[in-house]
Amino acid sequence: MNRSRDDRKIAGSIFLGAMAAASRVALAQPATHKPTVSFLSVADRRRAITRSLWGALLLAPPAWVVCAQPADTKPFRIGWLSGTSGAEYSAYLDSFRAGLRDAGFSEGRHYQLLLRYAEGQLERLAALATDLVSQNVDLIVATTPSTLVAARRATATTPIVMVYGPDPAESGVVSSLARPGGNVTGLTSLSVDLSVKQLQLLRQIAPSRVRVAVLWNPANPWHAIALERLRSSGGSNQILAMPVRGPNDFEGAFASIAKQRAEALLCLSDPMTFIHRVRLAELAIQGRLPSMHGVTAYAEAGGLASYWPNPDAMYRRAADYSHRILSGARPADLPIEQPRTFELVINLRTARALGIQVPSGVLTMAARTIE
Repeated sequence: MNRSRDDRKIAGSIFLGAMAAASRVALAQPATHKPTVSFLSVADRRRAITRSLWGALLLAPPAWVVCAQPADTKPFRIGWLSGTSGAEYSAYLDSFRAGLRDAGFSEGRHYQLLLRYAEGQLERLAALATDLVSQNVDLIVATTPSTLVAARRATATTPIVMVYGPDPAESGVVSSLARPGGNVTGLTSLSVDLSVKQLQLLRQIAPSRVRVAVLWNPANPWHAIALERLRSSGGSNQILAMPVRGPNDFEGAFASIAKQRAEALLCLSDPMTFIHRVRLAELAIQGRLPSMHGVTAYAEAGGLASYWPNPDAMYRRAADYSHRILSGARPADLPIEQPRTFELVINLRTARALGIQVPSGVLTMAARTIE
């Protein structure tokens, strides 16, 4: 490989410095010794200088290390795209930061975050994603399926790390999980299959509640796919689809659920419902509906149960992907990871309020219970 002019200058400087150091080591006498007369042959002098030269070269930093230090130490710009609010996602952002710290990146020195939140209004995501691209970010973290769609539409070149990409190979987001191709990589939540598992767990918790209302947001790109999978696996006549686009639709949706005699509720995870999860839990309890959700925070807000990959682990892994990409890896070559840890969380306070006795077999599967 040919070196640049600057590389050659640096290498030459190191070589000359090492020569000078070697000469001093070979020819100087320690100050504490009495002066002596030495009659070294020319060959002996050359050997002494050569040995000292090699020692100096070994101790000096090699030219390629010096050249590898960037002249411009400007921190990387990471775009953070979320469909919720900053307050709602602060814990997940903390997990992401912790993952970068573990990888050796410190905020301010190695990277800076450009935070963009849609506050539950998914129609704002396209403009937010376009804004991040215009800011010349080095990477975009897409925290939800909706943000992934917006980011992909905004750029085909800026690397995108997805945190909860639902079935990315099946949906055409990537070529394959092993070799994504393109500019997208990260983690998949297997959201469509996960919704089927959530329905199964809901029916295990409340086996007598057969007819299930599914709360879904038509603005969320993966909800329609999940709904079809639920109908095919859970009996289409036992699944009641209940669309909600915003909190103003909640009252009417629960009135319709009661009118159509649904007996339980499955709420598909979404930034909008996430923000209003406390209100949804209250409406479910008022309607005497055992409810199953995705992210653990739904159960913590009063939902009966949640089943989802561990969010702290997911965001720390997303940080690791980000670190690798910013260190030179290509998104196209980084295999997409599937979740390693799923957590069933059951809110026993809500179970008591609904008069439900959770089967012991289900309780043994729970990672945590809320008393």
